[in-house]
Amino acid sequence: MGSTSDLPVMEKAADLLNEMQIPFEINALSAHRTPKEVEDFAHGAQARGLKVIIAAAGMAAALPGVIAANTTLPVIGVPIKGSVLDGVDALYSIVQMPPGIPVATVAINGAMNAAILAVQMLALGNAEIAERLTAYKEGLKQKIVKANAELEGIKYPFKTN
Repeated sequence: MGSTSDLPVMEKAADLLNEMQIPFEINALSAHRTPKEVEDFAHGAQARGLKVIIAAAGMAAALPGVIAANTTLPVIGVPIKGSVLDGVDALYSIVQMPPGIPVATVAINGAMNAAILAVQMLALGNAEIAERLTAYKEGLKQKIVKANAELEGIKYPFKTN
């Protein structure tokens, strides 16, 4: 994350990774305030066993791109909603990467989808993670099936069924 103020958004990703039993690191690193530390983090990520990096940042949102420029690992960017442009500035900064430096970008404050995307990437090479992901997605489906069934029992004057 660009700073600890991003933690309330990124906790959603941490919670999902915990639910999926996937070990992870969580750091506050700023592309502008701690550029050397960001470069060191990115250069050493693969050696530390990381397979995917989720990088969240607001405003100028340089962190995901700087990390992507310094590693061959997949990077998923999470634009964080700011106080001025509601995260659109961060979204544009993250999604507009130059050729050769891709950052997969999710919605503003989309930490949960970033974690799911990371889990999907990891599941490609790990059957246990794939099984947990399948169960998670089935759980999402069952929530909607249940909600739809509950709607059937509600009486509205002009409802046709």
